[in-house]
Amino acid sequence: MSTKLYVGSLSYSTTDESLREHFAQAGTVQSASVVMDKMTGRSRGFGFVEMASDEEAKKAIETLNGKELDGRALVVNEARPAGEGGAGRPRGGGFPRRGGGGGFGSRGGYGRKEF
Repeated sequence: MSTKLYVGSLSYSTTDESLREHFAQAGTVQSASVVMDKMTGRSRGFGFVEMASDEEAKKAIETLNGKELDGRALVVNEARPAGEGGAGRPRGGGFPRRGGGGGFGSRGGYGRKEF
């Protein structure tokens, strides 16, 4: 069964192919992708690598975490599912909003006379 890894602290020059080649040292790479910003088309500085087996994924974490790629020390760990604090979590911490907003209310506004 394949295991997906999170790879952080990527250089903006790192590509999918260079990420794949770097992780091939640890075993068979099923897929490798650098996450790109939709607006700018530039790397967001992290990506995901899917290793063919759990053993190869563990080896990749042990051997490549902290190692340099394109001038940056990588952060490598097992990717968390979207519901566990990773991508897709509710914005704002998931807490309900409280309190009122600003507004003018009865404290002035158009037509108020100054004495």
